[in-house]
Amino acid sequence: MTAPGALTIRRLRREAWGFAVGSLCFLVGALPPYAAWVGDVGANLTFFIGSLFFTTAALIQLVLSGRRPPRGDTNRADRADWWAAAIQFAGTLLFNISTFAALVAAIARPDAVGIGWRPDAWGSIAFLIASTLAVVATKDRGQLWDADARTWHGTWLNLAGSVAFGASAVGAYVLPSTGDLLSEYWANLGTMLGAVCFFVAALLSRRTIPAG
Repeated sequence: MTAPGALTIRRLRREAWGFAVGSLCFLVGALPPYAAWVGDVGANLTFFIGSLFFTTAALIQLVLSGRRPPRGDTNRADRADWWAAAIQFAGTLLFNISTFAALVAAIARPDAVGIGWRPDAWGSIAFLIASTLAVVATKDRGQLWDADARTWHGTWLNLAGSVAFGASAVGAYVLPSTGDLLSEYWANLGTMLGAVCFFVAALLSRRTIPAG
C-alpha cells in the first residue's frame, strides 16, 4: 500500500490533537476541585466543549478510514477499521447530545441531583464496540490503508478508556428510589481514567510502532 500523502499526515495530526484536547476537557471537568471552582454550569460547559473536539477528531478519523465504506473486496482489517471509526463517530454525537442536555439542565436547575454530565450510556456502548473493532483491525494492521492508522498501544488504551467510561455511566445512574447516583465515586473516577487513557492514546497515535 502506498504511504499516506502530506495532506493525510496533516489531517492525522489534527485528529490526534482533537482527541487529546477533548480528553483533557473531560479529565479537568471531572476533577472535583475544578467543578467546585467553576460550578455546575462551568463543568458541564467544559464537558460539552470536550465532546465537540471528540466529534471533530472522530469525523476526521472516519473520513480517513479506508476513504470509503467497506465493499465486497474490502479486507478484514480495513472493514473493522472503518466500522470502528463510524461507530465511534456515532458515539461522539451521542455525547454531544448528552453533554448539551446536561449543560442546559445545569443552567435551569443548578441544585438538581445528577445534573453533572457523565458519559451517556449509549455513547459508552458505542465506544466499547468501536474500541473492540479497532483492536480487531490492529491484528492485521499491515493490511490497513495506512499501517500506522492503528497501533496496539493506542487501540488497547482506547479500549481501556471505553471500559472506564462505561463504569462512569453505570456509576452516574440515578436511583429512582432515592434520587441519588449509584456511585458518585465511580462516576467521577471512571470519567477521569477514561480521559487519561484517551489522552495517552492520542499522543501515541503519532508514533510509528513496528508491526512485528
